[in-house]
Amino acid sequence: MADTKPMIEFEDFARVDLRVAKITEAEAHPNADRLLKLQLDDGSGEPRQICAGIKGYYEPGDLVGRHIVIVANLKARTIRGEESRGMLLAASDAPKDDPSAERNVVLLTPMSEIAPGSTVS
Repeated sequence: MADTKPMIEFEDFARVDLRVAKITEAEAHPNADRLLKLQLDDGSGEPRQICAGIKGYYEPGDLVGRHIVIVANLKARTIRGEESRGMLLAASDAPKDDPSAERNVVLLTPMSEIAPGSTVS
């Protein structure tokens, strides 16, 4: 089993705003080998951009139209010159810090169609 992180209080988890978002555009990040730049419809009426380290696992064109789960209230940050306003959720079967391990990365997605902006709880 993977290393576990310390236990947190329910209130800590409740502060995380998980939302469904629809990928409307996807392209390689211009300044990073492992990142994709994604444009999202998060239901807010304003476009949202995130940068995600999934380039080696997904082709940009295959992602357009897919629904994903994002952390919507993560503070924005600039990653290699591009603003990222959130984080997508994905599962992996190998640790990130082991470059020799073969990893599978799977995006967390809703099982059924649901509107962008829907809350995840």
